[in-house]
Amino acid sequence: MTQPVQLTAPAPTGRNPKQAADLRAAADKLEAGFIAEMLKSAGFGKSRESFNGGAGEDGFSSFIVNLQAEQIVKAGGFGLSEHIFQALMRGAGDDAK
Repeated sequence: MTQPVQLTAPAPTGRNPKQAADLRAAADKLEAGFIAEMLKSAGFGKSRESFNGGAGEDGFSSFIVNLQAEQIVKAGGFGLSEHIFQALMRGAGDDAK
């Protein structure tokens, strides 16, 4: 059995570590939002035909999908947040390379 690959984000670099950490969080949040929309389009969070929770389930399904998306990002995501982070760092005048 193979072990899952654990991807970790590089430590914030640049002149202002707080700004880099804030930009990293923003990039992760943006990727999580993108993944959540993809999950919704794929049908995650929709009520099933039988044994559904009714209006209560429909009202809270978006929370579940958003939490799933956040967990996907924490597990390495699609790699979008790193590209977004690098672009944000360049835009902030601090190239993280």
